[in-house]
Amino acid sequence: MPSASTFLLFGLAALGLLVIPGPAVLYIVTRSIHQGRAAGLVSVLGVATGSLVHVAAAALGLSALLMSSALAFEAVKLLGAAYLIWLGIRTLRGRAEDDPTEGAEAAKLSRAYTQGVVVNVLNPKTALFFLAFLPQFVDPDAGRPAPQMLVLGALFVTLGVLSDGTYALVASRLGGWLRTRRRFARNRRVVSGGMYITLGAVAALTGHRSD
Repeated sequence: MPSASTFLLFGLAALGLLVIPGPAVLYIVTRSIHQGRAAGLVSVLGVATGSLVHVAAAALGLSALLMSSALAFEAVKLLGAAYLIWLGIRTLRGRAEDDPTEGAEAAKLSRAYTQGVVVNVLNPKTALFFLAFLPQFVDPDAGRPAPQMLVLGALFVTLGVLSDGTYALVASRLGGWLRTRRRFARNRRVVSGGMYITLGAVAALTGHRSD
């Protein structure tokens, strides 16, 4: 197990990184503004689940395999970007987002969770982060590296839920205020869809890596 000082140092470093908005945070903020607090918080849980996938992959060495191949990195990155753009197009089309029935609300939250998982799993920068960041806090003298990475990864995900949850709550309050403005209420699908598409385009055009 990592020492208490390692936990503290890792936690401070992780918080410093988590407060900087990335694709997952922007996805959560967009969901929160467009659909409200519940959808935003469920998106946070989806993103956290995606982070757990990356933690497990880093512990098992799969992240290293992804980072070793420029083709694999680009393929995953473009697939993630395409998914974000698809979300934007789907939002613009407005398929069942405003159905007020209880069943539609449950489906909407389930969709927000699933999409949050996919958005983070298909973010190769998250894999790169766990591959480059976690090993810096692993002590070879404290036992096997994989269990240490899992424990530290779980701490990171917990801090991420708190950080992303704060973004979701603030964004949902902002969204609630914006939804009282007629102009935004009329155009919120366009705004949200445009944000997804822009985020997907930025993800596709940045972060190229070379061997």
